[in-house]
Amino acid sequence: MEILLTGSVAYDYLMTFPGLFKEQILPERLASISLSFLVDSMSKQRGGVAPNIAYTMALLGERPRVMATVGEDFGDYRAWLESKGVDTALMKVVPGLFTASFFATTDRDSAQIASFYPGAMGQAASQSLKDLEYKPDLVIVSPNAPDAMMKFPAECRALGIKYLYDPSQQVLRLEGRELARDMEDAYFLFCNDYEFGLISRKTGWDLRQMLQHVKVVVVTRGKDGANLYTNGEDIFIPTVPEEKIVDPTGVGDAFRGGFLTGYAHGFDWKLCGEIGSLAAVYCLEQRGPQAHSYTRKEFVQRFRRHFDDGGKLDQLIRE
Repeated sequence: MEILLTGSVAYDYLMTFPGLFKEQILPERLASISLSFLVDSMSKQRGGVAPNIAYTMALLGERPRVMATVGEDFGDYRAWLESKGVDTALMKVVPGLFTASFFATTDRDSAQIASFYPGAMGQAASQSLKDLEYKPDLVIVSPNAPDAMMKFPAECRALGIKYLYDPSQQVLRLEGRELARDMEDAYFLFCNDYEFGLISRKTGWDLRQMLQHVKVVVVTRGKDGANLYTNGEDIFIPTVPEEKIVDPTGVGDAFRGGFLTGYAHGFDWKLCGEIGSLAAVYCLEQRGPQAHSYTRKEFVQRFRRHFDDGGKLDQLIRE
């Protein structure tokens, strides 16, 4: 199955704050909030939603393609992705610009405050699905430059391509009419439970109404697992117990990568979600969204300690 990922490509600057954000916020002073956190550590990681998802898919044996705009500083990152099995041929360098940057600070309770500089990502709409030499089976529309997030769903509808709509962090700046427009005829909607609430409030649609426009809705709920809704079904996907909690950055992307690998193999929804659940935990146990690693045999062995795949995951080992 040809899965094409669009979305942000970034360097992540990840910091840890030893206290709790909630103890530093005065609700009565939110209108004039001014805070600076002295952090304990900082690391620079490869990130961005599209390559994060692709990285997990590649670990599980897929050869995902990423279409995105990147900066002149992307050379080492490209070599890294290619070495892991990600096709970067459609990742276009924009002269004179840096690759986008994500700055995130995480507190003791894994709450996170972040900001994002778009850099070369701001040119993402210069690319077009209409220029591809092939027709993907599924296009992932993940957080990106606003004009690109509008363009790619429209092109998918025009070209008759299935797409997964994942507005994620961009929900904050998208209007309800924009969200409704690009959810229309989407095959998947992926979001976390907080984003689901924002989407519902902005569009005025409850879950039942969303499912009149989207085939499958997947809502992730952190430690409380995830739910998949389609055709009157509500499929609960539990979490996998973690060996340790290190960093939540990229966990949702890893879930998507695992889920999409299952989808590419034609697995049922429950098994797709369970693969995503385990992929997410592997990410949670390392610092950074592309620091986790495992062989496919190790993945399947750990999977079978928690779930019953009926032997279907033997496909991953044999490939």
